[in-house]
Amino acid sequence: MDFASLGLIDPLLRAVAEQGYDRPSPIQAQAIPAVLGGSDVMAAAQTGTGKTAGFTLPLLQRLEPGKPAASRQVRALVLTPTRELAAQVGESVAEYGKYLPALRSAVVFGGVNINPQINRLRGGVDVLVATPGRLLDLYQQKAMSFDQLEILVLDEADRMLDMGFIHDIRKVLRLLPKQRQTLMFSATFSNEIRTLAKTLVRSPKEIDISPRNSTAERVRQWVVTVDKRHKAALLTHLIGEQQWFQVLVFTRTKHGANRLAKQLESAGIEAVAIHGNKSQNARTRALAGFKSGDVRALVATDIAARGLDIDQLPQVVNFDLPNVAEDYVHRIGRTGRAGADGEAVSLVSGEDQKLLKGIERLIKQPIERRQVDNFEPPAVADIPDEREPRSRPNGSRSGSRSGPRSDSASPNKGGQRRSAPRGADGKPAPRRRRRSGGGGGQRSGNGGNRASRG
Repeated sequence: MDFASLGLIDPLLRAVAEQGYDRPSPIQAQAIPAVLGGSDVMAAAQTGTGKTAGFTLPLLQRLEPGKPAASRQVRALVLTPTRELAAQVGESVAEYGKYLPALRSAVVFGGVNINPQINRLRGGVDVLVATPGRLLDLYQQKAMSFDQLEILVLDEADRMLDMGFIHDIRKVLRLLPKQRQTLMFSATFSNEIRTLAKTLVRSPKEIDISPRNSTAERVRQWVVTVDKRHKAALLTHLIGEQQWFQVLVFTRTKHGANRLAKQLESAGIEAVAIHGNKSQNARTRALAGFKSGDVRALVATDIAARGLDIDQLPQVVNFDLPNVAEDYVHRIGRTGRAGADGEAVSLVSGEDQKLLKGIERLIKQPIERRQVDNFEPPAVADIPDEREPRSRPNGSRSGSRSGPRSDSASPNKGGQRRSAPRGADGKPAPRRRRRSGGGGGQRSGNGGNRASRG
């Protein structure tokens, strides 16, 4: 099967050929004819499957014969959850529509000056790619109207729900004509997505390309067990030893991404953090540097990484395992694309074991465990019980410290070892037994930081 057999017109086929594609991916083979036929569509497709072209190409073809958009009118609206994904979709519209000069498009999102966007919309656009918040801001300023809207696309609908955009989506829907074609693309058909779909699509054609929660066969997955305190040192070691020159690293929080990027930089590895608190210009520069090779490690939160378009990404590292097992599938799906080999490495400490088991249950396969010399986690028997003094034969210490030594690993503030208290006669004072219970629990190792969205 080739693209011509899907019914695409010559200007689109020419643009596709120039992008180097000769055969459609599975999502494209099913979505393009369905959209061209005018049906509403619900499609489940993972990142990297070609879904953007799956709706962009037929959308452009359906708009091409119509009248150009009038002043401040929008004929097709594509909603995306992040700025990066909006920019990526906007690029696809421009690339595939390059031989349809009459069609006009625009991309709008927050974090940048709104005035140029208002000016761009004044003459009307055929395709508008937008994030929900900025779209509503522009509408309130009367920068656009949806009276002529023909097609609505929700890209990565599951992530929009995760990010709390449901209220904004409902506000947008109230502004749109009821007679329209609606396309929903999501990683999975979760119950929440199906509930949302009931208010959006009419008798949709369902397309489910990847079995839910499957992982790419060409991605080598392995886990390194390590003490939590030594994760940054281990990552630095792996980048050097394995000669990784382009690695996408996932952390759970924005603060963690910033901290890790600084640690890698101090070790001589070019690294940049990318998350929701970064300005759009900073995020764009970080991604450009990563693609060009000037940045060796891109440290990202899940939400910030959504929509990143990186060809042939060889390595993904889970510095922190995700709290939601399904996000593991999304993360590692960024490598091993288009028949290329990929590698996904997870750094797992003792407190991550429950999350790891949940991931293995989800993907229905065990993940290979490996250990790296000098980074082995301490065995349970080697961890002293602070509540009871341990008796040691001949006064020797049992167990040994594993992994690289670090000041931060010292049990006392300032790295000083606490001496046993002594009485007036110079002899060791009797040790007091700690009372159990009563809120004497151990502090969490996360430093009290709240998890925050990227």
